[in-house]
Amino acid sequence: MIEAKVKDKIAVVTGANRGIGAEICRQLAKEGILVVLTSRDEAKGKAVCQALEKEELPVRYCQLDVDHPASIFNLENFMKKEFGRCDILVNNAGVFLDKPETKGDLPSVFNAKIETVRRTMETNVFGPLLLCQAMIPLMKKNNYGRVVNLSSGMGQLSDMNGGYPGYRISKVSLNALTRILTDELKGTNILVNSMCPGWVKTEMGGPGATRSVQEGADTAVWLATLPDQGPKGKFFRNRKEIPW
Repeated sequence: MIEAKVKDKIAVVTGANRGIGAEICRQLAKEGILVVLTSRDEAKGKAVCQALEKEELPVRYCQLDVDHPASIFNLENFMKKEFGRCDILVNNAGVFLDKPETKGDLPSVFNAKIETVRRTMETNVFGPLLLCQAMIPLMKKNNYGRVVNLSSGMGQLSDMNGGYPGYRISKVSLNALTRILTDELKGTNILVNSMCPGWVKTEMGGPGATRSVQEGADTAVWLATLPDQGPKGKFFRNRKEIPW
């Protein structure tokens, strides 16, 4: 069970109009945490928010496109005006844009289009970076924060393979952001970690995936509700640390 002191915290979850993001919102809200559900598609995000409200769960909605700094600035102002704080940030929004040149082939680094890599980095790395710049100062006010970066085993340098270069490079970079933030937050009660949800049955993962959204969300929720003195600057799968 999550400690009582975690209740009444306020969490921001990005890319939460479906899949793992929506499930993270549900699980956090069930623990009494007020969740600000965000999404690029406002209609879809509000529909998920309304469904959770029908379950009598504490959720609010704010439109957010992590590709646009102005949208992140609007979220920052929303959090300051409505709550004056942010306790948990789950950087879940992400894209997988690598496509093969020929059907059946792996997308190769030799054929990678720089625009594809650039667009992937915008969403998967620059968005989380800007969100951390916006939300962590609010965490510092109360010396409490939990940041969860949804990465992937495809971003593990220790097990790096070829194929899907844009996605792989973006997740390696997101893991680097986790380590940089951790070092610069020494001496604070703000814990930043990366996690791999595994191959999950979502729009991105496809129907052949082996894990449910509930299983994919579990480690993110665990990291979002870590007790003081919990792990930081680490990479996890199934609540267990894995190599970078």
